[in-house]
Amino acid sequence: MEKGTVCVTGGAGYLGSWLIMRLLERGYTVRATVRLDHERKRDISHLTNLPGASERLQIFDADLERVNSFDEAIEGCVGVFHVAYPADFVDGNEADDATVNTVIARNLDILKACLKSKTVKRVVYTSTAAAVFVNKSGLKEMDENSWSDVEFCRGMKIHGSSYIIPKTLIEQATLRFGEDNGLDVVSIIPPLVVGPFTCPHLPGSISVSLAMILGTKYGLGRGFEETLMVHIDDVVSGHIFLFECPNAKGRYICSSAETSVHELAKLVSTLYPDIKMPSEFLNETRNEKSFHLSSKKLLSLGFEFKHGLKDMVQGAIQSCKERGFL
Repeated sequence: MEKGTVCVTGGAGYLGSWLIMRLLERGYTVRATVRLDHERKRDISHLTNLPGASERLQIFDADLERVNSFDEAIEGCVGVFHVAYPADFVDGNEADDATVNTVIARNLDILKACLKSKTVKRVVYTSTAAAVFVNKSGLKEMDENSWSDVEFCRGMKIHGSSYIIPKTLIEQATLRFGEDNGLDVVSIIPPLVVGPFTCPHLPGSISVSLAMILGTKYGLGRGFEETLMVHIDDVVSGHIFLFECPNAKGRYICSSAETSVHELAKLVSTLYPDIKMPSEFLNETRNEKSFHLSSKKLLSLGFEFKHGLKDMVQGAIQSCKERGFL
């Protein structure tokens, strides 16, 4: 059944491409925005080869660096899934005010395009758990009322602040713009997204979560005793659920698994005894959990998680093997 036309920004990425696949399956016509090089040599076959893509998928060249480049893709859409994030910030680069303000303005350009369209009924913005749990409050359970403390991050030079600070301020500005301009905006807040993938590159969240066996530079390791995760299919289902649910409003945490680097290592070793695991990751630890993200608000609307940690690990490792990353 045809459900209307929606736009997915950042369509070539891990979450964006999986979201497009599920939207096509559900009968939507999808306009995906992708940063295409000038000679259009970027491999987007993982999008164009999706079932239903030839009939109901259009690719648009758009970039947060270019003002108004999303207008054409958004015009006439009933909804927008804003997944894209500028690749300006890598850890170690300071998130100075001028740069952050520029990035906020770029994101607001997309919301302005939604207003101009006069057809967009709801925007679902993809935030991150990093916009929730970095603060000095000492709270052990955090919900949608919790925000990362930007000044605390700056003052303490928190690791990853070049990502935490912009994502926190962008989400706040996005929700505020919606309220001030009568645009229906909801945000979804996932932790590390793990599971199978269709994109040709190694997703950053997979690189981080399975660094112990992939040998990637940045990832879970010593000093990173605890982590929160969600399956790619659950977070994508959460996006679509929040778009379709008439009662959705505000922020929604979408987190389903709490684990530690040691528990994760033991699970991988149990499921894949042939994969060599550095012994340092298998040491027993019994540290008390320092924080918890509550998904009660999302669950109270009737949403259900369908995948556990085992599904996440097996899906990610299978895709890594199929694409030669492992």
